[in-house]
Amino acid sequence: MTQDVFVFGTLKRGFALHERGLSRARFLGIFRTLECYPMLIAGPWFAPMMFNEPGNGYHVVGELYESGDDTIARLDQLESLGIPGNLRVAIDVEPVAGGPIRTALAYMKSRQLAKPVHSDYLRVYEDRRFVPFDRRG
Repeated sequence: MTQDVFVFGTLKRGFALHERGLSRARFLGIFRTLECYPMLIAGPWFAPMMFNEPGNGYHVVGELYESGDDTIARLDQLESLGIPGNLRVAIDVEPVAGGPIRTALAYMKSRQLAKPVHSDYLRVYEDRRFVPFDRRG
């Protein structure tokens, strides 16, 4: 079974976790959240975090992938799903260039994990300060 996954941070092409998480997934295009969500850089590792607070923040721009169960399982692990404060939520997204709305999985965090905060709310993640797992001391 395949499912769409919306990624907005370190899982995007050219960022630290893309190859580990989405190397086998099919890229569907640049999409944005249909509703506004708060997304910022936070935590000790400068991670991009989006909160499940629709109507707050901006329409977040990211990438949409068609992913199989093995990819979803790998993403669940990378995103620490199962540890409190780490969520996988179904949201609606639309192509930036226009087109039909799709429902996709998105990985979100709870605000309790967002300490310290390193940015204001963002529309697009472009920050390069994220510290990958293998570089954490």
